[in-house]
Amino acid sequence: MGTPRISSTPLPGIGVRYDLTTREHRRLSVVAHREGGRTLSTYRQDDPDECALSVRLTAKEAEALIGALMPSHHSPALLSTTELGLVAERVELSSASYWNGRVLGETRMRTETGASIVAVLRRADAIPSPAPDFRLAGGDTLIVIGTREGVEAAAAILGRE
Repeated sequence: MGTPRISSTPLPGIGVRYDLTTREHRRLSVVAHREGGRTLSTYRQDDPDECALSVRLTAKEAEALIGALMPSHHSPALLSTTELGLVAERVELSSASYWNGRVLGETRMRTETGASIVAVLRRADAIPSPAPDFRLAGGDTLIVIGTREGVEAAAAILGRE
């Protein structure tokens, strides 16, 4: 098995859900709630749509669990937060996305959400400060910065199919 794939799904008004399928074909999900808490869920192996266990964690409990799983861990989605209330997140553009093949300016991201796309990761390349005429492609990972609400709104727009 190669690098594990984590997919993310914006949950407007709630946060973001991250899903992972293990090499043993077990499904795990984490819902990152807007207020900082997390819900960790596992699913039955014989019925991957049926939840076998769901645990709600406070932000501090989630932080402790991350430390236990991987010391010096750095969350792959949440890049930074500041006392100013800004966050930066990675948002993957699905190949089924409405925006696949369209130019960045058409999203009207900054106008609609106040959030900015500050870089695009495409395969092994990083494109900093993409211009409005930059053409998006499925599989791109967009680095979005703004308020928590703005970044969540941006993720919802980018998730449009």
